[in-house]
Amino acid sequence: ASFWASAIDGINIPQPEPTKSRGFIFVDPLSRKLLALTERVAQAEVSVLLAGPTGAGKEVLARILHDSSPRHAGPFIAFNCAAMPENLVEDMLFGHERGSFTGAAKTQLGLFEQAQGGTIFLDEIGEMSFHLQAKLLRVLQERRITRLGGVHGQEIQLDIKVVAATNLDLKQAIAKREFREDLYFRLSAFKITLPSLSARPMDIIPLAEQFVSEHLSDNQVVRISQEAANCLVSHSWPGNVRELQNVMIRA
Repeated sequence: ASFWASAIDGINIPQPEPTKSRGFIFVDPLSRKLLALTERVAQAEVSVLLAGPTGAGKEVLARILHDSSPRHAGPFIAFNCAAMPENLVEDMLFGHERGSFTGAAKTQLGLFEQAQGGTIFLDEIGEMSFHLQAKLLRVLQERRITRLGGVHGQEIQLDIKVVAATNLDLKQAIAKREFREDLYFRLSAFKITLPSLSARPMDIIPLAEQFVSEHLSDNQVVRISQEAANCLVSHSWPGNVRELQNVMIRA
């Protein structure tokens, strides 16, 4: 980071004109093809599975899937399936009825309901428990949910698009009986695989410039030198876009 800080104030690096999609940049030919595919898939009412390494930008694509779809005026709800214990994940997703458990003083809408008319993005879907995988499969099949503590006849009809993401090999997880095969095929009606940042090198400098500009005050002018640009492009970026962002913020 100290090197980037010392080298970042230099000359501008000419780059191809970037493609922008609601604040996101796609310069590399591989990224442009990925963007075009994502915008086409967004028009279809199908579940989408985004696969790729950690930090590659899966939530970025999920937002484009929403913003480019007929549901763009509706909510975009993102949830990390690995962030909480199973009981809290279930409550967050499905909501609960008043009095359904100690402390449930009022009815709480779950994230599925909050996403009505829009898109729900389930990140790290491979970390979801087997019990919740079965419940999610039912949601995808029937497009209905029952809040925790609800009774038969209180089902809520859903009008949502489901986008899931994983950095795991789900087929390998299926072989190990850690992920349901039927859920995999329901989620992957259309599968999009994101390449690593090192596979799309022409994105590196435009992304770096974007991250720099996002953290400047109004009177600051910072440019990336040729020396710094060469180092950025030659780095392997095992942490992908997230690593690049962190490096530029530290610099």
